[in-house]
Amino acid sequence: MGIKGNVTEFILFGLSDDPNTQIFCCIFFFFCYISLLTGNLVILISIHFSHLFYQPMYYFLSHLSSMDIYYTSTVTPKLLQNLLTKRRTISYDFCMFQIFGMHFFGSIEVFILTAMALDRYVAICKPLHYMVIMSRKKCNLLVLAAWAGGAAHSFPQLSMTLKLPFCGPNEIDHYFCDIFPLLEIACTDTYMSGVLVVINSGIIVLIIFMILFVSYATILWTLRTHSAEGRRKALSTCGSHFTVVVLFFVPAIFSYLRPPTTYPEDKTFALFYTIIAPMFNPLVYTLRNTEMKNAMRKVWCQKILGKGNLNQLH
Repeated sequence: MGIKGNVTEFILFGLSDDPNTQIFCCIFFFFCYISLLTGNLVILISIHFSHLFYQPMYYFLSHLSSMDIYYTSTVTPKLLQNLLTKRRTISYDFCMFQIFGMHFFGSIEVFILTAMALDRYVAICKPLHYMVIMSRKKCNLLVLAAWAGGAAHSFPQLSMTLKLPFCGPNEIDHYFCDIFPLLEIACTDTYMSGVLVVINSGIIVLIIFMILFVSYATILWTLRTHSAEGRRKALSTCGSHFTVVVLFFVPAIFSYLRPPTTYPEDKTFALFYTIIAPMFNPLVYTLRNTEMKNAMRKVWCQKILGKGNLNQLH
């Protein structure tokens, strides 16, 4: 990968310079990361080894869990490493990889959340046509479209960043490589690049958030005619979905839908859409979901623990 200018690595300021705060953050985010990996892997295995895999909502959920793992793994391991070392550096190549991975997997996650909202809209508003509209072939096409959308979003971002020359300061006031912090230290006029980032990231995130908001509002309006039990079940499912949407989208909108500059609050908001929201996804989608809890119980207790008990009997 070609390097423009004389910078071969960047120095990340990280979350704090205080040693005690660093230790606390390292322990806290280590457990967050382990919880994220464990929770999403449990969801993946539970769905793939149960009948839920053939239901559109859980099919999308399995892809969302995969994206959570890929997406957060582009940032969190490096964050933990830098919290344990005095010299918090990141190479130019890995910095470019972080930018690509964050935007690629993050945008796929956004589009999968959109597909999940579409699934809930069809299930509640057009229940008689649900199996026809949300057939497995169409679900596969939606997932493929999410990957294509991720590529269409992330490759231009990476291409633009690779063209930036870095010949002076190499200090980034963040805990990972992102485009706005890099624009501030590039030794060229970055006004148009900043505008393109706002259009390609901020406005797109806002539009998708508004689409999701309208879809869930329509669902809530439709639920007026349902039975009390139907309303309770649908509200539980949709409420969990929208919780994830808010945790992910609101901080992302703050980070990207604004003039291309950096603020001290950026790191706090970034923690929500890079670590906190993906960590809560498994909890949100399992604790208030009876089908998911039953599937987990069946897969982990009957198929795994049950086999172990049978072997002990023999």
